[in-house]
Amino acid sequence: MSSRIYQITKPFRKTFEVANQEALRWFPGHMFKSMERMHAILKDVDCVIEVHDAKIPFSGRNPRFRDIISLRPHLLLLNKIDLADINAERRLSVENKLKSQGVDTIFYTDLRNYEKSLILKKEILPSAINLIESRPRYERTGLKEYNVMVIGVPNVGKSTFINAVRWSHIKKKGKATKVGAVAGVTRSVLTKIKVHTDPVTFIIDTPGILTPKIPTVDVGMKLAVCGCIPDHFIGQDNVVDYLLYWFNKHQRFEYVEKYGLIEPTDSVTEFLTQVAIKSKKVKKILDPDTNQYRYLPDFIAAAVIVLKDFREGALGVYFLDDNQLK
Repeated sequence: MSSRIYQITKPFRKTFEVANQEALRWFPGHMFKSMERMHAILKDVDCVIEVHDAKIPFSGRNPRFRDIISLRPHLLLLNKIDLADINAERRLSVENKLKSQGVDTIFYTDLRNYEKSLILKKEILPSAINLIESRPRYERTGLKEYNVMVIGVPNVGKSTFINAVRWSHIKKKGKATKVGAVAGVTRSVLTKIKVHTDPVTFIIDTPGILTPKIPTVDVGMKLAVCGCIPDHFIGQDNVVDYLLYWFNKHQRFEYVEKYGLIEPTDSVTEFLTQVAIKSKKVKKILDPDTNQYRYLPDFIAAAVIVLKDFREGALGVYFLDDNQLK
Protein backbone atom coordinates (compact mmCIF):
# COMPACT_ATOMS: atom_id res chain seq x y z
CA MET A 1 0.00 0.00 0.00
CA SER A 2 1.27 3.49 -0.85
CA SER A 3 2.87 5.30 2.09
CA ARG A 4 2.57 8.73 0.50
CA ILE A 5 -0.21 11.08 1.56
CA TYR A 6 -1.87 13.18 -1.12
CA GLN A 7 -3.98 16.27 -0.75
CA ILE A 8 -7.08 15.61 -2.83
CA THR A 9 -8.17 18.84 -4.53
CA LYS A 10 -11.16 17.46 -6.45
CA PRO A 11 -13.82 14.96 -5.36
CA PHE A 12 -13.69 11.52 -6.93
CA ARG A 13 -16.64 9.75 -8.54
CA LYS A 14 -19.06 8.12 -6.13
CA THR A 15 -20.36 5.60 -8.65
CA PHE A 16 -19.11 3.96 -11.83
CA GLU A 17 -21.05 3.74 -15.07
CA VAL A 18 -20.12 1.71 -18.12
CA ALA A 19 -21.38 2.81 -21.52
CA ASN A 20 -22.09 -0.68 -22.86
CA GLN A 21 -23.53 -2.89 -20.13
CA GLU A 22 -24.32 -5.58 -22.69
CA ALA A 23 -20.58 -6.21 -22.97
CA LEU A 24 -20.66 -7.49 -19.38
CA ARG A 25 -23.04 -10.27 -20.43
CA TRP A 26 -20.38 -12.37 -22.15
CA PHE A 27 -21.93 -15.81 -22.56
CA PRO A 28 -20.86 -17.36 -25.88
CA GLY A 29 -22.54 -20.47 -27.19
CA HIS A 30 -19.82 -22.86 -26.09
CA MET A 31 -20.54 -21.95 -22.44
CA PHE A 32 -24.19 -22.99 -22.72
CA LYS A 33 -23.31 -26.24 -24.48
CA SER A 34 -20.56 -27.01 -21.98
CA MET A 35 -22.89 -26.46 -19.03
CA GLU A 36 -25.30 -29.01 -20.50
CA ARG A 37 -22.46 -31.44 -21.08
CA MET A 38 -21.20 -31.01 -17.50
CA HIS A 39 -24.63 -31.95 -16.14
CA ALA A 40 -24.78 -34.93 -18.50
CA ILE A 41 -21.53 -36.46 -17.24
CA LEU A 42 -22.15 -35.64 -13.57
CA LYS A 43 -23.17 -39.25 -12.88
CA ASP A 44 -19.54 -40.24 -13.53
CA VAL A 45 -18.06 -37.48 -11.33
CA ASP A 46 -17.03 -38.21 -7.73
CA CYS A 47 -15.87 -34.76 -6.59
CA VAL A 48 -15.91 -31.16 -7.81
CA ILE A 49 -13.04 -28.70 -7.38
CA GLU A 50 -14.02 -25.09 -8.03
CA VAL A 51 -11.27 -22.56 -8.77
CA HIS A 52 -11.82 -18.83 -8.28
CA ASP A 53 -9.72 -15.66 -8.01
CA ALA A 54 -8.76 -14.88 -4.40
CA LYS A 55 -9.10 -11.13 -5.06
CA ILE A 56 -12.84 -11.65 -5.63
CA PRO A 57 -13.88 -14.68 -3.54
CA PHE A 58 -17.59 -13.78 -3.83
CA SER A 59 -18.00 -11.72 -6.99
CA GLY A 60 -18.72 -13.69 -10.11
CA ARG A 61 -18.88 -17.22 -8.71
CA ASN A 62 -21.35 -18.79 -11.09
CA PRO A 63 -24.66 -19.54 -9.30
CA ARG A 64 -25.38 -22.17 -11.96
CA PHE A 65 -22.62 -24.28 -10.43
CA ARG A 66 -24.71 -24.73 -7.28
CA ASP A 67 -26.62 -27.67 -8.72
CA ILE A 68 -23.33 -29.42 -9.50
CA ILE A 69 -21.72 -28.51 -6.18
CA SER A 70 -24.72 -29.61 -4.12
CA LEU A 71 -24.67 -33.10 -5.63
CA ARG A 72 -21.00 -33.95 -5.11
CA PRO A 73 -18.23 -33.35 -2.55
CA HIS A 74 -16.84 -29.89 -3.22
CA LEU A 75 -13.56 -28.03 -2.65
CA LEU A 76 -13.04 -24.33 -3.35
CA LEU A 77 -9.58 -23.15 -4.41
CA LEU A 78 -9.01 -19.42 -4.06
CA ASN A 79 -6.15 -19.03 -6.50
CA LYS A 80 -3.67 -16.19 -7.08
CA ILE A 81 -3.43 -15.68 -3.33
CA ASP A 82 -0.01 -14.06 -3.88
CA LEU A 83 -1.86 -11.18 -5.58
CA ALA A 84 -4.64 -10.90 -2.97
CA ASP A 85 -4.54 -8.62 0.06
CA ILE A 86 -5.94 -11.11 2.57
CA ASN A 87 -4.61 -10.88 6.12
CA ALA A 88 -5.61 -13.25 8.93
CA GLU A 89 -8.62 -11.18 9.99
CA ARG A 90 -9.93 -10.82 6.45
CA ARG A 91 -9.32 -14.49 5.74
CA LEU A 92 -11.48 -15.45 8.72
CA SER A 93 -14.27 -13.16 7.49
CA VAL A 94 -14.04 -14.62 3.99
CA GLU A 95 -14.18 -18.19 5.27
CA ASN A 96 -17.09 -17.48 7.60
CA LYS A 97 -19.14 -16.01 4.76
CA LEU A 98 -18.24 -18.81 2.36
CA LYS A 99 -19.18 -21.41 4.96
CA SER A 100 -22.52 -19.67 5.43
CA GLN A 101 -22.99 -20.23 1.69
CA GLY A 102 -22.30 -23.95 2.02
CA VAL A 103 -18.57 -24.02 1.22
CA ASP A 104 -16.84 -26.18 3.84
CA THR A 105 -13.41 -26.91 2.34
CA ILE A 106 -11.29 -23.96 1.20
CA PHE A 107 -7.69 -23.82 -0.01
CA TYR A 108 -5.51 -20.86 -0.99
CA THR A 109 -3.11 -21.38 -3.86
CA ASP A 110 -0.39 -19.65 -5.83
CA LEU A 111 -0.15 -21.83 -8.91
CA ARG A 112 2.46 -19.70 -10.64
CA ASN A 113 5.09 -21.45 -8.48
CA TYR A 114 3.48 -24.85 -8.25
CA GLU A 115 6.74 -26.83 -8.43
CA LYS A 116 7.57 -25.48 -4.95
CA SER A 117 4.06 -25.94 -3.56
CA LEU A 118 3.53 -28.63 -0.93
CA ILE A 119 -0.20 -27.89 -0.68
CA LEU A 120 -0.79 -29.46 -4.11
CA LYS A 121 0.88 -32.75 -3.21
CA LYS A 122 -0.03 -33.07 0.45
CA GLU A 123 -3.43 -31.39 0.84
CA ILE A 124 -5.67 -30.64 -2.14
CA LEU A 125 -5.94 -33.94 -4.01
CA PRO A 126 -5.67 -36.03 -0.81
CA SER A 127 -8.54 -33.96 0.63
CA ALA A 128 -10.61 -34.61 -2.49
CA ILE A 129 -9.91 -38.34 -2.25
CA ASN A 130 -10.81 -38.36 1.46
CA LEU A 131 -14.10 -36.60 0.71
CA ILE A 132 -14.89 -39.16 -1.98
CA GLU A 133 -14.04 -42.15 0.19
CA SER A 134 -16.06 -40.83 3.13
CA ARG A 135 -19.26 -40.79 1.08
CA PRO A 136 -21.25 -43.37 -0.91
CA ARG A 137 -20.05 -44.02 -4.44
CA TYR A 138 -23.30 -42.72 -5.91
CA GLU A 139 -24.17 -46.21 -7.18
CA ARG A 140 -21.05 -46.37 -9.31
CA THR A 141 -19.50 -49.82 -9.52
CA GLY A 142 -16.43 -51.37 -11.05
CA LEU A 143 -12.76 -50.46 -10.72
CA LYS A 144 -11.63 -48.13 -7.97
CA GLU A 145 -10.93 -45.01 -9.95
CA TYR A 146 -12.06 -41.49 -9.19
CA ASN A 147 -13.13 -38.67 -11.46
CA VAL A 148 -12.73 -35.08 -10.27
CA MET A 149 -14.34 -32.27 -12.25
CA VAL A 150 -12.62 -28.87 -12.18
CA ILE A 151 -14.94 -25.89 -12.68
CA GLY A 152 -14.83 -22.11 -12.47
CA VAL A 153 -15.20 -18.87 -14.37
CA PRO A 154 -12.70 -18.06 -17.15
CA ASN A 155 -9.04 -17.29 -16.49
CA VAL A 156 -8.83 -18.15 -12.80
CA GLY A 157 -6.21 -20.89 -13.18
CA LYS A 158 -8.15 -24.12 -13.77
CA SER A 159 -5.84 -25.46 -16.46
CA THR A 160 -2.75 -24.40 -14.51
CA PHE A 161 -4.12 -26.27 -11.50
CA ILE A 162 -4.63 -29.44 -13.53
CA ASN A 163 -1.11 -29.30 -14.94
CA ALA A 164 0.25 -28.58 -11.46
CA VAL A 165 -1.57 -31.52 -9.85
CA ARG A 166 -0.45 -33.79 -12.67
CA TRP A 167 3.17 -32.76 -12.13
CA SER A 168 2.95 -32.98 -8.33
CA HIS A 169 1.56 -36.52 -8.20
CA ILE A 170 2.85 -38.36 -11.25
CA LYS A 171 5.72 -36.04 -12.21
CA LYS A 172 4.49 -35.67 -15.77
CA LYS A 173 6.10 -32.66 -17.39
CA GLY A 174 4.47 -30.73 -20.19
CA LYS A 175 1.00 -29.33 -20.42
CA ALA A 176 -1.87 -31.79 -20.48
CA THR A 177 -4.25 -28.91 -20.96
CA LYS A 178 -3.72 -25.55 -22.60
CA VAL A 179 -2.88 -22.60 -20.37
CA GLY A 180 -3.33 -18.93 -21.27
CA ALA A 181 -3.82 -15.52 -19.71
CA VAL A 182 -6.87 -14.82 -21.85
CA ALA A 183 -10.42 -15.62 -20.77
CA GLY A 184 -11.93 -18.53 -22.67
CA VAL A 185 -8.84 -20.59 -23.62
CA THR A 186 -10.55 -23.91 -22.83
CA ARG A 187 -13.70 -24.14 -24.95
CA SER A 188 -14.95 -27.67 -24.53
CA VAL A 189 -15.29 -30.35 -21.87
CA LEU A 190 -12.09 -32.30 -22.40
CA THR A 191 -11.26 -35.97 -22.01
CA LYS A 192 -10.09 -37.26 -18.67
CA ILE A 193 -6.54 -36.43 -17.58
CA LYS A 194 -4.78 -38.89 -15.30
CA VAL A 195 -3.29 -37.13 -12.26
CA HIS A 196 -2.80 -39.89 -9.68
CA THR A 197 -2.01 -43.61 -9.69
CA ASP A 198 -2.97 -44.80 -6.19
CA PRO A 199 -5.89 -44.52 -6.20
CA VAL A 200 -6.23 -43.99 -9.92
CA THR A 201 -7.62 -40.48 -10.24
CA PHE A 202 -8.62 -38.51 -13.30
CA ILE A 203 -9.44 -34.84 -13.62
CA ILE A 204 -12.02 -33.59 -16.10
CA ASP A 205 -11.18 -30.13 -17.38
CA THR A 206 -14.05 -27.80 -18.23
CA PRO A 207 -14.22 -24.40 -19.92
CA GLY A 208 -14.59 -21.28 -17.82
CA ILE A 209 -18.29 -20.49 -17.59
CA LEU A 210 -19.84 -17.20 -16.47
CA THR A 211 -23.44 -16.66 -15.50
CA PRO A 212 -25.42 -15.20 -18.43
CA LYS A 213 -26.86 -12.61 -16.03
CA ILE A 214 -24.14 -10.78 -14.11
CA PRO A 215 -26.06 -9.09 -11.26
CA THR A 216 -24.41 -5.64 -11.17
CA VAL A 217 -22.00 -3.43 -13.08
CA ASP A 218 -19.66 -3.62 -10.09
CA VAL A 219 -19.49 -7.42 -10.21
CA GLY A 220 -19.06 -7.40 -13.98
CA MET A 221 -16.23 -4.89 -13.86
CA LYS A 222 -14.44 -6.79 -11.10
CA LEU A 223 -14.55 -9.87 -13.33
CA ALA A 224 -13.20 -7.77 -16.19
CA VAL A 225 -10.40 -6.29 -14.07
CA CYS A 226 -9.35 -9.82 -13.07
CA GLY A 227 -9.33 -10.94 -16.72
CA CYS A 228 -12.38 -13.22 -16.50
CA ILE A 229 -14.02 -11.37 -19.40
CA PRO A 230 -11.91 -10.67 -22.51
CA ASP A 231 -10.61 -7.09 -22.33
CA HIS A 232 -11.62 -6.21 -25.86
CA PHE A 233 -15.30 -6.98 -25.17
CA ILE A 234 -15.53 -4.06 -22.76
CA GLY A 235 -12.55 -2.07 -24.02
CA GLN A 236 -9.19 -2.02 -22.28
CA ASP A 237 -9.55 1.69 -21.53
CA ASN A 238 -12.97 1.11 -19.92
CA VAL A 239 -11.57 -1.66 -17.72
CA VAL A 240 -8.76 0.66 -16.62
CA ASP A 241 -11.31 3.39 -15.94
CA TYR A 242 -13.04 1.09 -13.44
CA LEU A 243 -9.70 0.19 -11.90
CA LEU A 244 -8.90 3.89 -11.51
CA TYR A 245 -12.31 4.46 -9.93
CA TRP A 246 -11.69 1.59 -7.50
CA PHE A 247 -8.18 2.80 -6.63
CA ASN A 248 -9.44 6.27 -5.76
CA LYS A 249 -12.50 5.05 -3.87
CA HIS A 250 -10.29 2.92 -1.62
CA GLN A 251 -7.43 5.43 -1.45
CA ARG A 252 -4.99 3.07 -3.11
CA PHE A 253 -2.74 5.58 -4.82
CA GLU A 254 0.22 3.38 -5.77
CA TYR A 255 -0.52 4.16 -9.41
CA VAL A 256 0.47 7.81 -8.93
CA GLU A 257 4.10 7.04 -8.16
CA LYS A 258 4.25 4.00 -10.44
CA TYR A 259 3.38 5.98 -13.56
CA GLY A 260 4.84 9.35 -12.59
CA LEU A 261 1.68 11.38 -11.99
CA ILE A 262 1.83 14.50 -9.83
CA GLU A 263 -1.30 13.59 -7.87
CA PRO A 264 -4.25 11.18 -8.04
CA THR A 265 -6.61 11.74 -10.93
CA ASP A 266 -10.21 10.76 -11.64
CA SER A 267 -9.74 11.17 -15.40
CA VAL A 268 -8.87 8.00 -17.27
CA THR A 269 -7.80 10.12 -20.25
CA GLU A 270 -5.31 12.03 -18.12
CA PHE A 271 -4.14 8.81 -16.50
CA LEU A 272 -3.62 6.88 -19.74
CA THR A 273 -1.95 9.88 -21.38
CA GLN A 274 0.69 9.84 -18.64
CA VAL A 275 1.11 6.06 -18.87
CA ALA A 276 1.53 6.34 -22.66
CA ILE A 277 4.13 9.11 -22.31
CA LYS A 278 6.08 7.24 -19.64
CA SER A 279 6.07 4.00 -21.62
CA LYS A 280 6.56 5.70 -25.01
CA LYS A 281 3.33 4.30 -26.43
CA VAL A 282 2.27 6.70 -29.19
CA LYS A 283 0.40 6.49 -32.49
CA LYS A 284 1.53 8.18 -35.69
CA ILE A 285 -1.53 9.81 -37.30
CA LEU A 286 -1.67 11.67 -40.61
CA ASP A 287 -3.59 14.94 -40.32
CA PRO A 288 -5.62 15.29 -43.56
CA ASP A 289 -5.85 19.07 -43.17
CA THR A 290 -2.11 19.73 -42.93
CA ASN A 291 -0.84 16.52 -44.53
CA GLN A 292 1.52 16.32 -41.56
CA TYR A 293 1.97 13.47 -39.13
CA ARG A 294 0.92 13.93 -35.51
CA TYR A 295 1.92 11.80 -32.57
CA LEU A 296 -0.87 10.96 -30.13
CA PRO A 297 -0.93 8.84 -26.97
CA ASP A 298 -1.92 5.23 -27.66
CA PHE A 299 -4.56 4.78 -24.97
CA ILE A 300 -5.20 1.11 -25.72
CA ALA A 301 -1.51 0.20 -25.53
CA ALA A 302 -1.24 2.17 -22.29
CA ALA A 303 -4.31 0.42 -20.87
CA VAL A 304 -2.83 -2.98 -21.71
CA ILE A 305 0.26 -2.03 -19.68
CA VAL A 306 -1.82 -0.99 -16.66
CA LEU A 307 -3.91 -4.17 -16.72
CA LYS A 308 -0.81 -6.34 -17.05
CA ASP A 309 0.83 -4.53 -14.13
CA PHE A 310 -2.27 -4.98 -11.97
CA ARG A 311 -2.72 -8.65 -12.81
CA GLU A 312 0.94 -9.47 -12.21
CA GLY A 313 1.21 -7.61 -8.90
CA ALA A 314 3.35 -4.69 -10.08
CA LEU A 315 0.80 -2.29 -8.56
CA GLY A 316 0.58 -4.16 -5.25
CA VAL A 317 -1.86 -6.71 -3.84
CA TYR A 318 -5.60 -6.11 -3.66
CA PHE A 319 -8.85 -7.45 -2.27
CA LEU A 320 -11.78 -6.19 -4.35
CA ASP A 321 -14.66 -7.69 -2.37
CA ASP A 322 -14.56 -5.73 0.89
CA ASN A 323 -18.08 -4.48 0.20
CA GLN A 324 -19.29 -8.10 0.27
CA LEU A 325 -18.04 -8.53 3.84
CA LYS A 326 -20.07 -5.64 5.26
